[in-house]
Amino acid sequence: MKEYFYEKLLNIKTSEEQQGFYPSFHYHRYEPTPYCALEELMAKYELRDSDRIVDFGSGKGRLNFFFHYVSGAAAIGVEMNEMLYQKALDNLKRYCKKTKKIEFFYGKAEEYPFDPRDNRFYFFNPFSVEIFRTVVNNLLLSFEKSPREMELILYYPADEYVYFLEKYSPFELKLEVGLQNLLKHDPYERFLIYRFG
Repeated sequence: MKEYFYEKLLNIKTSEEQQGFYPSFHYHRYEPTPYCALEELMAKYELRDSDRIVDFGSGKGRLNFFFHYVSGAAAIGVEMNEMLYQKALDNLKRYCKKTKKIEFFYGKAEEYPFDPRDNRFYFFNPFSVEIFRTVVNNLLLSFEKSPREMELILYYPADEYVYFLEKYSPFELKLEVGLQNLLKHDPYERFLIYRFG
């Protein structure tokens, strides 16, 4: 029900999951974050209109449109699948609000040129922990050039991501938003927010 409601409200099409798998061990298929999970996150996590969130593995752009709609935050989608990238651009044309605060970058996450304004980063297990490490290290290099407070938002976090952040990075756990009662009673159904800076 929420899927239909938000797709209609935002005037976008993001519900279908990607069919098949990307022919690589390192990159995972697109699956949109459920709207009910995003609602729960926004009830407990503050996102301001001055924030600029980067969604790695953005697919058709659901997260970008939702976060912009509810908070006014700028949102950058990073997507390496050309078909999904094109669908995100189609959604941008249809989106219910005219804005210049939503953009999409076509390319691999490890090639994304961090902007000093980027301060929130979203991951729904889009790739292997090896790529995740590279992206976080690139982010830390950008911090050296432009110090700022940064937060990582992990949905359905892989154990390897958590282990890396807690053992080998300066990021510290700020907040956990559990979703076990909302979605499938699965202990991985949660958001973890890590902060640095």
